Amino acid sequence: MYGEAPAATWRLFEEARLGVFAHDPDSPEEGSVDINGEILSSRLPLINPLSRWAWLSPRLHLGGTVNTAGDTSHAYAGLTWTADITQRIFIEGSFGGAIHDGETGDIVPNDRSDLGCSPLFREAGSIGYRVTTNWSVMASIEHLSNAGICDSNRGLTNYGVRVGYRF
Repeated sequence: MYGEAPAATWRLFEEARLGVFAHDPDSPEEGSVDINGEILSSRLPLINPLSRWAWLSPRLHLGGTVNTAGDTSHAYAGLTWTADITQRIFIEGSFGGAIHDGETGDIVPNDRSDLGCSPLFREAGSIGYRVTTNWSVMASIEHLSNAGICDSNRGLTNYGVRVGYRF
């Protein structure tokens, strides 16, 4: 695993990421930009890090996405699974929860998305390239939804690019 040597000890802060997302281009909130930041731990010590199944051990993540136009912003936490395709190319999947400052009431302005409730589920995916042992760049997509638990479930989907730095 390029750039991911087995750690002697588990670390809460192993990687930091910063990115820019297009804010839900197919929604009433379209046309703005989000700034995304995230921190990740090292892999949880569940599986031998030298095993071909090491990707099944997730990392903890904590992050936030701030909308630059005053539309929906959110904070999130959960688990991220990373699988190497080659020494430099990797894919990721994440699952967790998010809290947001978006609209959830009975009356929602026409230029805002009705997210139904808070908190929401958050799923994300990325394909990335390790430029060096420490630096990576990735294309990412994230989706927030209440999975039909609340009356309204418009959801929110953002697309973007992020840069990661592994400490």
